[in-house]
Amino acid sequence: MRNTVKIQNLKCGGCANTIVTQLSKLDGISEVSVSNDTDEVSFTTASETDITTVKNKLSHLGYPVEGDANSLPKKAKSFVSCAVGRMSKTDDHLSS
Repeated sequence: MRNTVKIQNLKCGGCANTIVTQLSKLDGISEVSVSNDTDEVSFTTASETDITTVKNKLSHLGYPVEGDANSLPKKAKSFVSCAVGRMSKTDDHLSS
């Protein structure tokens, strides 16, 4: 089943790269995509409970779903995730 959630703290392609990489590692989650224009994450799940798993993972990474609490620690985590995503994207590009 295809799902889309609107998230907070999405800033750039580095953020998107981190989100796609981390969500794709979750069991039952596939076809992850991120729209920086609309602050949305789309993904396919095997079951309804997987949606909660994705939302929890996004929050843990610093990208809580819109409407959820967006504390300073979550904002800080999103900056770290952003930087890691940028470095991973650069490393992938360099090794190609």
